[in-house]
Amino acid sequence: MSEETKEEVVHESDNKIAPEATAPATDGTATAPAPQSPHKGFLGKVDNFFGITKSGSKYRVEIVAGLTTFMAMVYILMVNAGMFQLVIGGNDPYGASYIATAIGAIVGTLLMAFFAKMPLAQASGMGVNAFICFTLCAEGVGLTYANCMVFTLLDGVIFLLLTATGLRQKIFEAIPAGVRHAIPVGIGLFIAFIGMQNAGLVVDSDTLVTFVSFNILSAKVTYGGIIAPLVALLGVIAIAIMSKWNVKGSILWGILGSAALYYILAGLGCAWQDGACLKIFKDIGAEFSFNPFDAFAAWGNDAVGQVFVNGFNFDTYFAIEGHNAGTLVVLLLTTALSLCMIDMFDTIGTLYGACAKGNLLDEKGVPIRMNKMLLSDAIATCTGAIAGTSTVTTFVESSAGVAAGGKTGFTALVTAACFIVAMFLSPIAKLIPSAATATALIWVGVLMMTSVTKVNWEDAGEAIVAFLTFIVMVLGYSISHGIGIGIITYILVKLCTGKVKEISIATWIIGVLFLATFLLT
Repeated sequence: MSEETKEEVVHESDNKIAPEATAPATDGTATAPAPQSPHKGFLGKVDNFFGITKSGSKYRVEIVAGLTTFMAMVYILMVNAGMFQLVIGGNDPYGASYIATAIGAIVGTLLMAFFAKMPLAQASGMGVNAFICFTLCAEGVGLTYANCMVFTLLDGVIFLLLTATGLRQKIFEAIPAGVRHAIPVGIGLFIAFIGMQNAGLVVDSDTLVTFVSFNILSAKVTYGGIIAPLVALLGVIAIAIMSKWNVKGSILWGILGSAALYYILAGLGCAWQDGACLKIFKDIGAEFSFNPFDAFAAWGNDAVGQVFVNGFNFDTYFAIEGHNAGTLVVLLLTTALSLCMIDMFDTIGTLYGACAKGNLLDEKGVPIRMNKMLLSDAIATCTGAIAGTSTVTTFVESSAGVAAGGKTGFTALVTAACFIVAMFLSPIAKLIPSAATATALIWVGVLMMTSVTKVNWEDAGEAIVAFLTFIVMVLGYSISHGIGIGIITYILVKLCTGKVKEISIATWIIGVLFLATFLLT
């Protein structure tokens, strides 16, 4: 990253949270008083509650950051709904699961806003939802959608207990330095890869993935097929240019500009024989034919409360040959372990990565108000299960809002408000193409690469731990798997170099749990 870009990031996120203390120091030296809100009345009270001025931020910056986060993660409403409709049944992907996903995001993000007072958002996590839909509810396993919600609720309850006892934070503190430094890098590469996939910049090939072809003279490449990847590339470049010129809210402007460019290029496609624009604008019309109130009706009938109504009925599972009470217990244990490990370390990794980018870490390098954020995560998971959605977790795309300057819970409040609106305006939310949101994901990946310089690459032990952590995150498509491999590697390196005493008890426990997860799932 260039020095100009670094300066812009620092300028937008303003380094450290301002100190709470305003009284003179005990040694007789005076400390600078905390900044006072320039606003009066209601705006002043809101400012003081969230600490907007105290943190060095402004209303405008927080609003832009909240909108940026929403724009970067709104896709989860459509993606999660599309996945869960296969489990719930029915033909409407914007029905029960759409509303359930929105409610989970709203509750989780509001908890981040008012309880943790952090600029992060929550929603149904990618990875966990795929595990539930395509593993637990897959043919041969036999669990129903309602059964899966029971597993999700138990996951949330376990998290509540771990958080209330302080064990989750201790687990985080037990993560080795090499793994910690690699987490932001891995998350950055991970979400950039997701963005490039969403935009069609990388596509499947015999070599797993390859860069998209822009050769429209080829019979295999159409004008319509290159619109999305072209928009994503130009959008990222535009964000970089705006950032270099210190344009406020460059990420958000990049998303909106990319969306506009997408539809302009689609319109120009009318002159081509492949009819690219016709399909795109036909799809737009279909989106506006959707009645959002039908989705609320579907949610009330098919999703909310299923965890209690049908969740503990395992007749479908027992109907499969070879399945009995014993196998169910084994499934419960291994699934609970898998869900807990995936969610715990996805959340911890995301919290650290996002907070590191916004300089929201304490003197020990731990995210501030960590325990409150973890409690928010656990409560949201329980609420989401009852509403009818998969595990609610802190979203990696929150980093987009943090990078845009978000520093307080007001950022999260703006994001939650957007999700509330999105419940009723789902056709409009759908109009933001994945190519546009991909620009934000790729750019955040660029910003988060700075943490790679913190790794001691001269130390072979720390280097291999860090490298395996972030490379497995990307290639394995899992944040938690990357952390797990990193911790196991750390233990093995210490064992083989005669430094067993440097391995804490907590690190041993985490390593064993990850090993069990890899062997049993």
